[in-house]
Amino acid sequence: MMPNLLSHPSSLMAGALVLDGLLGEPRRWHPLVGFGRWAAWVERHTYAPSRVRGVFTLAMTLAPPVGISLILSHLAHGWGTAFSLWALYFALGLRSLHDHVRPICQALDRQDEKAARQATAAIVSRDEATLSILPATCESVLENGNDGVFGALFWFCLGGAPGVILYRLANTLDATWGYKSTRYRHFGWATARFDDLLNWAPARLTAFTYAVLGKFRHALACWSRQAPRWDSPNAGPVMASGAGALHIRLGGWACYGGEWHERPPLGCGRPPQRGDIDRSLALVRHGAILWALLAMVVTWVPPLWSLSSHA
Repeated sequence: MMPNLLSHPSSLMAGALVLDGLLGEPRRWHPLVGFGRWAAWVERHTYAPSRVRGVFTLAMTLAPPVGISLILSHLAHGWGTAFSLWALYFALGLRSLHDHVRPICQALDRQDEKAARQATAAIVSRDEATLSILPATCESVLENGNDGVFGALFWFCLGGAPGVILYRLANTLDATWGYKSTRYRHFGWATARFDDLLNWAPARLTAFTYAVLGKFRHALACWSRQAPRWDSPNAGPVMASGAGALHIRLGGWACYGGEWHERPPLGCGRPPQRGDIDRSLALVRHGAILWALLAMVVTWVPPLWSLSSHA
């Protein structure tokens, strides 16, 4: 019974979070580098400004790595378990999120606005000269909490190593092909819709997690009123609930590629301050711990209770 529990997704989830916290993102031989080359090769040979061709390319790009992961995750003698642990560790971005935000916080602490602006522009897609550092950083942390942490945990629990690899690679392709540019408006349509589909349930669980760990009623109210007005069906609930949970105001005007866009308001309360970046990170970090603890309780308590009752 106990060896089976140790190889259960909940135990691997806890192990992967520990590895991510200790090691962070792999700096050499990152699997996404190889996948990026594979995706670029497939795109060169299959590209056409067509939704049908985009669907075909998406399937052709994802099928080999997901199929290989399905085989490797079922290897005997513990190798399958080790591969599954590695797959989730590679997909998680909790430590990476902190590492990317740290230069912003350090620059703000030494009152170097130029460096803080440059560091913020590195993690958001807005124009550096016009972005608002504190709102942009808090929004990025809250949104990436879903994309880089909770989405990966959700799909690992649901589909093991193949599930989390499918999710992580689809998310990567969306960041490459999922734009409404001239080249990808039709070709990338399937990638963007598939990523939306994979994120639908995790985004709402993330939003609820933020609410539980923050100002619950404010978070639910902001989620209900503001999320439907947001362009993204998944970023809206996550950021509205997160901003409400922190009781800060986000959203509003932002400049992308030289064009100003009026975005709906998010959250409530006061404008964000320097400490709200740390509070945003803590919301994601504590949420990941909560998910791991809940998964462990659901997995371990019934078998241990059964053992004690038969003793």
